[in-house]
Amino acid sequence: MSFNYNLSLDIERCDLESRINNTTHHTDQNGLDRLIVRRGLPFTITLHLRSGSQFEAGVSTFRLIVEIGPLPKELSGTKSTFSLTDSALKTAWSVSTNSPPGNVVSLSVSSPPDVPIGLYSLTLDQGQKVKLGEFVLLFNPWCDKDAVYMEEERDRQEYVLSQAGLIYKGTTKRIKASPWTFGQFEPGMLDICLKLLDENPKYSSDADADCSGRRNPVYVTRVISAMINSNDDKGVLVGNWSGDYDDGVRPSHWTDSVAILHQWADNCCQRVRYGQCWVFAAVACTVSRALGIPCRVVTNFGSAHDTNSNLLIEFLYDEDGNDISDDSVWNFHVWVDNWMARPDLDAGYDGWQASDPTPQEKSEGVFCCGPVPLKAIKEGELNLKYDAPFVFAEVNADVVEYVKLTNGRMVKMGGSSIDVGHFISTKAVGSDERHDITHLYKHPEGSLQEREVFERAKHHHELQQKGEEPGLKVKIKVSLDMDIGADFDVFAVVTNNTEADKTCRVMFYARIVSYDGKPGANCGFIEDLTMEVPTGKGQEKRLPLRLEYVDYGDTITSDRLIQLVLIVIESSPREFHKAKRTIVLENPDIAIKLLGEPRVNQKVSAQISLQNPLPEPLQNCFFSVMGASLTDGKLLIQNVGTVGPKQEAKYTVEFTPTSTGSRTLTVDFDSDKLSNIKGYLNIEIKE
Repeated sequence: MSFNYNLSLDIERCDLESRINNTTHHTDQNGLDRLIVRRGLPFTITLHLRSGSQFEAGVSTFRLIVEIGPLPKELSGTKSTFSLTDSALKTAWSVSTNSPPGNVVSLSVSSPPDVPIGLYSLTLDQGQKVKLGEFVLLFNPWCDKDAVYMEEERDRQEYVLSQAGLIYKGTTKRIKASPWTFGQFEPGMLDICLKLLDENPKYSSDADADCSGRRNPVYVTRVISAMINSNDDKGVLVGNWSGDYDDGVRPSHWTDSVAILHQWADNCCQRVRYGQCWVFAAVACTVSRALGIPCRVVTNFGSAHDTNSNLLIEFLYDEDGNDISDDSVWNFHVWVDNWMARPDLDAGYDGWQASDPTPQEKSEGVFCCGPVPLKAIKEGELNLKYDAPFVFAEVNADVVEYVKLTNGRMVKMGGSSIDVGHFISTKAVGSDERHDITHLYKHPEGSLQEREVFERAKHHHELQQKGEEPGLKVKIKVSLDMDIGADFDVFAVVTNNTEADKTCRVMFYARIVSYDGKPGANCGFIEDLTMEVPTGKGQEKRLPLRLEYVDYGDTITSDRLIQLVLIVIESSPREFHKAKRTIVLENPDIAIKLLGEPRVNQKVSAQISLQNPLPEPLQNCFFSVMGASLTDGKLLIQNVGTVGPKQEAKYTVEFTPTSTGSRTLTVDFDSDKLSNIKGYLNIEIKE
């Protein structure tokens, strides 16, 4: 094609119309000073010509060039050159105008819904090239041709635009919501998320191929999963489950992704110390939403870590009840679901895809996991990409337990097909309620469908769940009030459903445990060498164990979890019985009270307080406060010193909201003996 360059436009300036475009493209929360648009939706730019230069439709000729990456190529889709057309094209870059003759030209630029996302340059070519500017192109959940399209606006508001959320922790019997600020639109966040893509090893080895791959949310999600951890790249976070965090930040202290990502970027991509599963997942959610991929944080209670890929969790104990296993079941584990189409798979696997950035096992040689369709997990289709067997085991593995006797013989002590994968939880759309999505990951426990899925997954280790059959039954009961700092009782209960009296050795102990199931110090033990349990249906004996703060206070972790283990050995015949239960101690509440009506760009205060529940003073007490569009992207920290027993720690924080709408103020309390205390307040900001 030839052009008449004698009618070149003499451009004085180009207005990228970022205020109008960003608002139309749902990117205005990133700011209005630069052009940020979503693919598949036209955007407008305005050319202002110098005096004497005039645009005339059908006469003035030029081409636009868009490029992404350091070595853009037409063949890979990282470069495109296109001329004026009468209307927008749906499958290629295009530019059109309906401007009348004059020295102001309004151009409508359209991108296809499947081009790479990232930072583009925009150039006008009319024999001589003039760079018009740069713009960021994101995935577009509002475009029905984009792979990340979501139909419902309320879902897009929650999974793309919401900057605050809740992450669920605890145990199956005590689920606690913890606030988190994702902050994907806070100052600098988008640039950091794009930098994260550029730091991945695939970009270093072949930048153009990597940039071209960014058209696909499956590819981008795998890059995010790998780059949130730093096990084999210049990723963001170092995982640490040791309990020793002296050279970094304790994982439970983090309350937002903004501080983590800024620390990583501001320190030349040096790894941030430290994270655990909910931190990895929350940061992955921030990056996903920033790039336009709908994302939610998901918690699985009773989450299996299958180390040998046999879909079976094998617990091995010695005769004293010590765990000598390789496999584990975490009290909870947190990952993310991303929403996207899966054209690389057969029909029917679009929608939510599980992805896990916590470094546990390698996938194609890299510490990442997913995305894998939830439907594939539910139906046991373990041959589908990516990492279906690992995620399937997390929510659906069976458990068997053995005792290794001193003579080396292995004795089966029990097992269950229902211990793993409970109360799979995420924040509900548009509210602070917990939304249970277990049904999306698995069929109901014990159902025929669930067992059929195991067969499809080639899992042949089905265990039978037994009811009240004849024999000795053991279980653990707990008190109603189990507050951190308090003393309380727990109970070993042995029931005899046989026709003969039983004499048993009972060992009942308590130990500190972390959320990933790793045991810590013992904090209580009681033993009855000759417990007599009389015969008769319902005849039971109880053995109380007193747990005192003086015993657990110095060693309990910020997870505040205590594992109770009961082992009962019948004297004749010699049979082993075991029960296990994890309890979570209750936190004190953080009280947050607004002092005045919050309005945009006006200072407002909030009073924050917490009562020390411990029978000893708290030293080095700090409140940390954060809120997207509330605290200017900063973490506000206040040292409140020493707080005596039953005394209150208080802090009045002042902040200035920068935008209207619903916002969340999150608060963290930290001290030498009490930490990981979270609170939040939803605030409606008015004009």
